[in-house]
Amino acid sequence: MELTDLSTERRIRIRSTADALYALVTDVTRMGGWSPVCRACWWDEGAGPAVGAWFTGRNERDGRVWEARCEVVTADPGREFAWMVGGTESGTVWWSYRFAPVDGGTEVTECWRVVRLHPLMGETPAALAEMKARTEAGMDETLENLRRSAEDPVA
Repeated sequence: MELTDLSTERRIRIRSTADALYALVTDVTRMGGWSPVCRACWWDEGAGPAVGAWFTGRNERDGRVWEARCEVVTADPGREFAWMVGGTESGTVWWSYRFAPVDGGTEVTECWRVVRLHPLMGETPAALAEMKARTEAGMDETLENLRRSAEDPVA
């Protein structure tokens, strides 16, 4: 499997505005409630959703727990929010949420792209393919949970 194969996008339509969804996603402290892997996120002291800001995510999967520092690389209100795991200098994975108004709401696209391999990702084509498949399933679950939060905030 080539590095160029380690990218994917998932989409969902949500009955909400692009601005409201952008506000939800850029509150990274909420990600732990939507993602099956990320359990918590927090901003560096004084940071927020702006290019160059940093936050940390705590992840859990298969009995492993790890934290990843992330640098915001795009913060375009109502349009796109993106970050690089490990930062722009030596990061490994780029994540993005894009928001496009459609009839009745917004299409949200979650994007994932590996830019540098890390030993914990696996080294064989089979391990990398499994990582991509798990990531896609996790993205689908995250987007569905985001939809529920946005459409029924008391649920």
